[in-house]
Amino acid sequence: MMEDPVSPHTKASNSLIFIMSDHTDSSILPEEARKNIDKSLRKGKLIEVVSVIRKTMEIASRTKVNIAVMGDSGNGISSFINALRDIGHEEENSAPTGVVRTTETQACYTSSLFPDVVLWDIPGMGATAQSIDNYLDGLKFTQYDLFIIIASEQCSMNHVKLAKILEGMRKKFYVVWTKLDRDISTSVLSEVQMQIIRDNIQENLQKEGVQNPPIFLVSSLDPFLHDFPKLRETLKTDLSNIRFSGLIETLSQVCEEIINDRVTSLTSGTATEGFQDISGIQDPDNLEEALKAYQSLFGVDNESLQQVAQSMGKPTAEYMDIVKSQEVQTYHQEGWTLSWVYYTTVFYFFTGLSYIPYCGDSVAHYLRYLKKRRLLESVAEDTMTILRKVLNDFII
Repeated sequence: MMEDPVSPHTKASNSLIFIMSDHTDSSILPEEARKNIDKSLRKGKLIEVVSVIRKTMEIASRTKVNIAVMGDSGNGISSFINALRDIGHEEENSAPTGVVRTTETQACYTSSLFPDVVLWDIPGMGATAQSIDNYLDGLKFTQYDLFIIIASEQCSMNHVKLAKILEGMRKKFYVVWTKLDRDISTSVLSEVQMQIIRDNIQENLQKEGVQNPPIFLVSSLDPFLHDFPKLRETLKTDLSNIRFSGLIETLSQVCEEIINDRVTSLTSGTATEGFQDISGIQDPDNLEEALKAYQSLFGVDNESLQQVAQSMGKPTAEYMDIVKSQEVQTYHQEGWTLSWVYYTTVFYFFTGLSYIPYCGDSVAHYLRYLKKRRLLESVAEDTMTILRKVLNDFII
């Protein structure tokens, strides 16, 4: 059982637990976007892929995120919501506060600080005679993307049990000590004292198997003190992750599948005259010519990369510098050694066979195939590298 609250210097008496749900399915990619990406990649129009990604990310950025704020009645849930929104208790549309229970039914609030985010003030665990088990049974977890559980006076068994249950559901959570300046004079509050508070909060949770959550110390009376600014910034980062992380992974997988499929298709035709006509290769033994043709086919030639960089508002060098297949000679540089050794070994082996009567034409044909396949694979790798940078740049 949890101990009775004592001095804040020795006991984590005021805490807030912030839990993130994985409810929002950010991994869903609209079918139209998928088809447009497929079409553009197969045409080698990387700039068109960037356009599709931009539109998809803009739509995702407006995804509504629901945050449930909950805890014992009278613990300052409404005060925290107002502080998070950076508005006063007397301002219009502020959450009602008081020394007695003020929230009997759930209410929702929004803030310009967090666009498309809804903060739900959930009736406190002590608003009825329900046990914690009944209280949890009544919660509709799938309706919310984040959970904030507020406690004051003590870090009770109910709060720890709730944290433990949500951790078992693989929810990410933060621990935040709220109403910090009610118990400690902020003028004398030291980093040592704050670290003691953090350590004790962590110890209380670990006693029940809740492992090492991030800890913030805040004051609902002044949202500019202590860890409140850091909490807001962390929340913004997590909101971005909720909206984009799954989508980024899906976009990356879709692009990789399309690129790999195109490599397979092109590899099977690297020695045919038809492929040479499509790629514009005049001399099948000219690797420089083949490299430029492959770059153009995948949209990672210099002109295409300049268009992508301009569209992203980035210096062209940022994209040019990460392309490894700029010249045939790069295959002999460090980083390509192991992969090139295999092809070089096979090359010299079949070069020796080419001097054997009746084998020359077949061997020359296969050597040409090996060299072109390696070039094609490296250009495909560069295409995926460019697309990953585009996706990351959108998040940043």
